[in-house]
Amino acid sequence: MKIAIINYEMGNIKSVENAFKSLFIDVIITSNIDIIEKCDGVILPGVGAFKDAIKNLKKFKLDSYIKNLIIQNKPFLGICIGLQVLFKYGTEGGKSQGLGIFNGIVEKIPFKEGLKIPHMGWNKIKILKPESKLFKEIKQLESFYFVHSYQVKPQDYDIVSSVTDYGIEIVSSIEKNNCYGVQFHPEKSSTCGLAVLKNFTDIVYNSR
Repeated sequence: MKIAIINYEMGNIKSVENAFKSLFIDVIITSNIDIIEKCDGVILPGVGAFKDAIKNLKKFKLDSYIKNLIIQNKPFLGICIGLQVLFKYGTEGGKSQGLGIFNGIVEKIPFKEGLKIPHMGWNKIKILKPESKLFKEIKQLESFYFVHSYQVKPQDYDIVSSVTDYGIEIVSSIEKNNCYGVQFHPEKSSTCGLAVLKNFTDIVYNSR
C-alpha cells in the first residue's frame, strides 16, 4: 500500500511526510500523475493563497486529475488549502474558480472584536459525524492546530463533519464518500493529528 502526497509547490509537504514517517507509513511525494495513479490514496496538503494553489494545480495538470480520482472514489485527504480548493469559488485576491467538487465558496473569516485574523493556534473541534472513519477514537472537543484567514462555506451542510468556534462557527472538516478535507493541520496537531492521519491510512487500506 502506498499513499501519494501531491507536491504542487504550496509548502508544508515535508512536515506532512515526516508525520507519516513517525507512524511508519509509506508515502511518496510527487506531482507525477502516473505515479499518483499507482498509489492507493492521495493527500493534497498546502499553505498559501487559494488562487495560487489553483494556478499551481493547473501548471502540473493536476486540477482535472484530482476531480477524476475523487469521482472514482480513490481515498483523498485535503489539508488546509487542499480542502479549500475543492470548492467552487475562492475570494482571496478577487473571486476565482476552484475545482468545483463541492458547491460553496471560500471567504475571509469576518473580523470580530478580540479575535485575530488569521485564526492561528490550537482550537477545539466539535465532531458532527461521530461515525466518521477519519475521527475514529478521537474524543469530542479535542484540540487541533489551525492557521488560516479564509473559511469554507459549503452549500450542502451535510458534508460537514466537524466545526470549530472562533467567534463564529467555522467548518473544520468535510467528507463525502472517500473524499475528506480538514481545515486544521493534522501534521502539526500532536497525538490527535497523528491519529487522523493513521485513520486516513486505515481508510486507504480498507478501500483497496
